[in-house]
Amino acid sequence: MTPTPVDLRPLTALRFMAALWVVFYTFWPNLNVGFLPNLAAKGYLGVELFFVLSGFILSHVYLHAFAEKRFSYRGFLWARIARVYPLHVFTLLGVMALGLAAVAVGMSIDDSVLSWKTLPAHLLMVHAWGFAGEAGWNHPSWSISAEWFAYLAFPLFALAAWPLRRRPWVAAAGAAVFLMGLYAAFERFAGFPLTEATFRWGALRIVPCFAYGCALYLVYRRAPLPRAGLLALLAALVMVASASVMAWDAITVLAAGLLILALASIPAGKAGWLGSKPAVYLGEISYSVYMVCAPWQILAVNLAARATGADDKRLHLLVWLGIILGLIVAAAATYHLIERPARKALRAMAERRRAPVDHMAKTVLQPSDTIV
Repeated sequence: MTPTPVDLRPLTALRFMAALWVVFYTFWPNLNVGFLPNLAAKGYLGVELFFVLSGFILSHVYLHAFAEKRFSYRGFLWARIARVYPLHVFTLLGVMALGLAAVAVGMSIDDSVLSWKTLPAHLLMVHAWGFAGEAGWNHPSWSISAEWFAYLAFPLFALAAWPLRRRPWVAAAGAAVFLMGLYAAFERFAGFPLTEATFRWGALRIVPCFAYGCALYLVYRRAPLPRAGLLALLAALVMVASASVMAWDAITVLAAGLLILALASIPAGKAGWLGSKPAVYLGEISYSVYMVCAPWQILAVNLAARATGADDKRLHLLVWLGIILGLIVAAAATYHLIERPARKALRAMAERRRAPVDHMAKTVLQPSDTIV
């Protein structure tokens, strides 16, 4: 096994690209043009990229500790809650405030926005497990509910992955076959692709991607890929080409996984712009970009439409680009004011509770409990 770095900077940068793909998919209907590029139409697959990346990174951080029985399930779940929950609640309350304000001034809004009956499921992060029944509140948060499902099931993924550590390519091939088989079976059963599932089947949607990410980590753990930069470029080209020709979504997702594996294999000193501070910073705020996307669309698009007289909410290119840039600024603000401080506070709370036990046992805090 080749020693691997803790900080995979190119993958942090990749998170922003995935978020931006989803943003273009979400905001394209508000652009006043007469066409929809296939690549933008496939932007929902940015979520799949996140899901595969999640399986890869969590395996990178926790899998070895799990195998050595140093894994704290409670600590793991608390770290995950600290990572995703504060911003989830903040954006939910933001949509609630926008919806109530719109009602107060006599504006019409979609009835599903203020979906009071689904509020408990959203607060418990189980709204993508089939408990919500309908879309509501901050729509993109369905994927956070799916992530929560994967976090809870992480020990099962680890139990399946670890025995295959000496045959990583077998694990990766098996995960790829599982992904393709589930995609084909689900579409035949449900009548629509699993990659388009949200509230009703979102918890299932993450499973093949997360498993694929765990399996690819086994490949990386055994030995990073040679000529990783070239392989990353080829994987990215296949990914973009398959989405652009509207190929089967499984092809794009499998290529996305290979892109993750290749980027992880690039030595830190050769990451180029993907390892630069601006790229890494954008990756760090990518969760905020994703979660603020819907509330910002409600607020900014409506204000811009009123200011420009665009009753159909289809905006001039320059106005549209300004809104996209404004989203990144808003995301940076929520990252520094909400996401990061809340995460630190929750983790500090856990460390204070654990400190007396650690002192009595004369042990140190496990590294896996402190890594984001």
